[in-house]
Amino acid sequence: MLHNDTALLLKSIFDPFFEVPISGWFEFAELTEVVEFKKDEVIKLQHTQERYFNILLHGSAGLFLWKKTNFVCLDFAFDHQVCCDYMSILTQKETALQVILLENSRLLRISSKHFFELCQRPMGQRILQIATEQSFIDKQQQQIELLTLSAEERYLILSERFPMIHQRVAQKHIASYLGITPQSLSRIRANVR
Repeated sequence: MLHNDTALLLKSIFDPFFEVPISGWFEFAELTEVVEFKKDEVIKLQHTQERYFNILLHGSAGLFLWKKTNFVCLDFAFDHQVCCDYMSILTQKETALQVILLENSRLLRISSKHFFELCQRPMGQRILQIATEQSFIDKQQQQIELLTLSAEERYLILSERFPMIHQRVAQKHIASYLGITPQSLSRIRANVR
């Protein structure tokens, strides 16, 4: 991917949050690389420090946490969304989170070192602020839904947010994200059809 194309893509992804002239994205684009991974590849192991700020060009990923006997899915990312252990990037420490690709995926990534160098500049500070705010809002909303809505209501919200999720993500991961068993998810899906 050429840097001009990358800058245009970054602008289109971030424009809904804040508009920056295309010239502002060139420096960011020059520090990125495109990488490809296969389905089920782990791009960030648990108990390690995140090394990359990733944006999915195409594909899907899940953020997982080990709980007693298996991994629990905490979040999903799809095309043109950030896909990394953002807590590890912000704290610059190891975390128990793991990032797994759920489809063959193509990522645009920048090293965490370069990401923080860019964050020392005004535009980089704005990117960091927007990403952090959006992450916080998403997590708060997810917690509110978990505590106040039924599994069926949460499923409907997830299906509306990601209409193609069932074609792209295994049912066990969707059920894990919703905090229910795959069998319960099958019953909910049958009820809402």
